[in-house]
Amino acid sequence: QVQLVESGGGTVQPGGSLRLSCASSGRMSSVYAIGWHRQAPGKQRELIGAIKPSGITIYVDSFKGRFTISRDDAKNTVYLEIADLKSEDTAIYYCNTGYRDGNIWRWVGTWGQGTQVTVAS
Repeated sequence: QVQLVESGGGTVQPGGSLRLSCASSGRMSSVYAIGWHRQAPGKQRELIGAIKPSGITIYVDSFKGRFTISRDDAKNTVYLEIADLKSEDTAIYYCNTGYRDGNIWRWVGTWGQGTQVTVAS
């Protein structure tokens, strides 16, 4: 089974930017999308958006604008770029494979450890 590993987190000042990586241990699926999620302290994990094998991206409304998902199939990696970071972006960021079932996303991979992003001055 292909594993996804998140990296690129760190401590960033407000207003800064960051690019997170989600590296696959093997060739990325030609069927499943890869979604980025985050879990802030004391909150449930939430979906940011996803990118399909075709490269089409879908974002949750509240994340449109500052968050950009892209993929590099040659590197078997999906990226999440976050611009104009705010303190409320402090969270652990995860990626996972999944598919859309009607209006519901179903995540089928194993959740990794994620990568911590801390926004602080």
